[in-house]
Amino acid sequence: MFRKLLTLEEAKKIIDENFKPTQMDDEDVVLIEAYNRVFKENIISTIDVPPFNRSTVDGYAVKAEDTFNADENQPITLNITGTAFAGEQPKITITKGEAIEIVTGAPLPEGADAVIMLEDTEREDNQLQIYTAITPYTNVMKKGFDIKTGETILHTKQVLGASEIGAIAALGLTKIRCFKPPVIAILSIGNEITDTGKTLTPGKIFDINTYTLSAAVMECGAKPVTFGIIPDDKTTLRKTLTTALSSADAIITSGGVSIGPYDYTPQIVDSLGKPGVVISGIAVKPGKPTTVAFTQNTPIFSLPGNPTAALLMFYLLVRPVILRLCGKTPHEMQSIRAFAGTKLFSAKGRRTFVMVKLVIDLEKERLIAEPVTEASGAITTLTNADGFVEIPENQQYINKDEEIIIKLFRSA
Repeated sequence: MFRKLLTLEEAKKIIDENFKPTQMDDEDVVLIEAYNRVFKENIISTIDVPPFNRSTVDGYAVKAEDTFNADENQPITLNITGTAFAGEQPKITITKGEAIEIVTGAPLPEGADAVIMLEDTEREDNQLQIYTAITPYTNVMKKGFDIKTGETILHTKQVLGASEIGAIAALGLTKIRCFKPPVIAILSIGNEITDTGKTLTPGKIFDINTYTLSAAVMECGAKPVTFGIIPDDKTTLRKTLTTALSSADAIITSGGVSIGPYDYTPQIVDSLGKPGVVISGIAVKPGKPTTVAFTQNTPIFSLPGNPTAALLMFYLLVRPVILRLCGKTPHEMQSIRAFAGTKLFSAKGRRTFVMVKLVIDLEKERLIAEPVTEASGAITTLTNADGFVEIPENQQYINKDEEIIIKLFRSA
């Protein structure tokens, strides 16, 4: 049984009012393992990057003023006095009228202030003819051009992606102080569920939600801890949830939230501590039976057993909370505009989310959103869908060829 169904906006507001993130613990993380982590402190460079003036091309290090009168019809000639290699500081000093062969990435020798590209020269023994004029620091990355000593390169609570990790590596750091990822407990509830790898007996189905929800939690940067399959038994469910509460920052259950005789989840989570259940049913399709409770400050999200509904409600309600637990700023799912491939209908009085697959209309050069056939519990609804379109409660349908916004499950 459900209380008065809440709108999606009301449900989100109630979650925000009840959820107060606590101070996060932190730990040292090896840089190679720091992807998608959130670091704690500003990172201030103690070195210049690069630490020397370096060549950005293969060519010859020169004094730029020696080339000022060079052109294709009247080249100037310089004497080649040596070679500069990458990884070595040149021991030769350039004086007027001289050039040193240099490779990409090598430090400029003392006295040089520019590099002429190989393509603009001709060499014969130790004589170099230059056919174009260059200015100081042409084809040179100056010391500290990329990062200067004392510069803050990354700020606290930034998420570490490939480019951020590269910037940290440029400073020579091997470890970084990051916030610990929150632990998210995941439970699948139902007598009909069997774990993967076991023999599927009559009347049973393999557990899907543990795996889809765990993957979605990892995408957020949190750590899923699975508590396995819980039968429709009050004592077992209460005991497992109590154990999960002692170690998890949030709990996600799936199944056992509807109005069947064995749907005990709402009453059990409500009894675990104050304030208990704060959301019991939302005016959406799919996902109507979704229940949310708080025990002290620990959120418990009880999602439907239907894999499509469970994952959709995760994206709509659970994901923002987990991102905040990770120290990240929640952001909207990536979206794209498309045109409805057919007429899309809503469920009366409920905000409806229609799963769609995107196809390209080559003739009209546009994206078409085709609805994915939905059946209760069908995992193919998820695998075939690129995202969903949202139809408001007060709108009966979306017309064919109407331009719509698609929220994407996966970004490019």
